[in-house]
Amino acid sequence: MKKINIAIDGPAGAGKSTVARLLASRLGYVYIDTGAMYRALAWKALQRKVDPKNGPALLSLLKEIEIRLLPTERGNQVFVNDTDVTTDIRSNEVTAIVSKISQHQEVRTSMVERQQQLARHKGTVLDGRDIGTAVLPEAELKIFLLATVEERAKRRHEENCQKGIPSDYASILEDIKQRDELDTTRTFSPLVKAKDAIEMDTTNMSIAEVVERMYELAMERIRS
Repeated sequence: MKKINIAIDGPAGAGKSTVARLLASRLGYVYIDTGAMYRALAWKALQRKVDPKNGPALLSLLKEIEIRLLPTERGNQVFVNDTDVTTDIRSNEVTAIVSKISQHQEVRTSMVERQQQLARHKGTVLDGRDIGTAVLPEAELKIFLLATVEERAKRRHEENCQKGIPSDYASILEDIKQRDELDTTRTFSPLVKAKDAIEMDTTNMSIAEVVERMYELAMERIRS
């Protein structure tokens, strides 16, 4: 069967990474976690004490590092150069600055180029904020995931607890609200649903139900 590219967008905590990874596994596709790439840069910026508001300095830092995503049964293992940062990039410190870092046009342009290279042979599932609009505007299937902010905060809190990451629901709720504001109002490549994207509200759906629906949509595109 032919291979396609699948773009999954949506706000923070909508469950994009989880369902994208499961969908890619079911299809035998490559899963590319673009959010982890921005988090990797945020982690390195914290290490180097680079101001998250300084776009040129962040771009310079990005050019110095290699970000690698190695697929495993539990998701991508993330490396910055030779350092495994899979757990570190999910810290509260990284979460607090990643949206600020991803606002910079020069940073996003460079990241988009890297992501497009990873998807050039098709057979990929990418998730993020601007996959269907900026990274893969020609993707054969575009999905825009939604969920209430309360449900998204609950999911993120439970995910942190499962991973042993210190977590507070109220703080996460406020953080997601702030990230929504930053993501939707940034000047360059804001979070917005592509015109040809299929909207899915997952508030009352299980992970299995979401993946099954996405798989059905993917197979329709693959067989067409």
